[in-house]
Amino acid sequence: MKESKRNWIQAAAALLQNAHISGFVTGEISTGAGKQVCVPGLNCYSCPGAVGACPIGSLQAVLSGGRRGFSYYVTGMILLFGVLFGRLICGFLCPFGFLQDLLYKNHTRKKTVPPRIDRPARYLKYAVLLILVVALPLLARGPYGVGEPWFCKYLCPAGTLEGGIPLILANPGLRAMVGFLFSWKMAILIAILVLSVLLYRPFCKYLCPLGAAYGLLNKCSFYRMSVDKSRCTRCGACERSCKMGVKVLKNINSAECIRCGACKSACPTGAIHSGFLKPEEKRQKAT
Repeated sequence: MKESKRNWIQAAAALLQNAHISGFVTGEISTGAGKQVCVPGLNCYSCPGAVGACPIGSLQAVLSGGRRGFSYYVTGMILLFGVLFGRLICGFLCPFGFLQDLLYKNHTRKKTVPPRIDRPARYLKYAVLLILVVALPLLARGPYGVGEPWFCKYLCPAGTLEGGIPLILANPGLRAMVGFLFSWKMAILIAILVLSVLLYRPFCKYLCPLGAAYGLLNKCSFYRMSVDKSRCTRCGACERSCKMGVKVLKNINSAECIRCGACKSACPTGAIHSGFLKPEEKRQKAT
């Protein structure tokens, strides 16, 4: 798929997930029935335009609540999205991923992270998922038995951009309450946005817990990538085109693959396939 076509799909997905446009003017968060349903991407519940709930935020809300319990609904939604699509959601349906893609399109000279740093840093997102999203909200509770949404409160840049900034701009009362925590979150947001100009999707690669969860399901998802070895000439064009650093010929369904289709477009022999059907099924259907 051409990059421009994917960008249009990303833009449409971001708009649909934030269709409550009037909220950006009034500074009011939508409380409609849609907020009971998780959207697939990382999209802050507190965004004035959001019409659905963020799966990571929803999971933390349950885990940090006064009653200890397991969020079968939220976990089930994340598993459903992951089993169906894997990290295709990161590549096509996540608003914050779309923003990083747009920032990377500038003509600034790009940087690369040395492999000795990049490889171990990729595991940070799994630590964020395990510690900030699950363990601390569940276990670190206050005197009243209620925990905190650690990832949303202390790290999530999407929440700052989509929720914090619009709400503060629209509500003078909130501006008077801005303190160190908001400044900390703004510093994280600015750092990630600057890095996104120089590096491809730094948040997705190193910190996003939702991408980590979907990545774990890449190998078993119904939507899959595959390489037809009978047509592959091992020219390396696919791996050179992959901005996520996936070793396409070795592990095309790597947990790092966001299924953007760049490798498929770059392949000169059409050896790379993607979709819900196996390559041989695709060929049979085509004939």
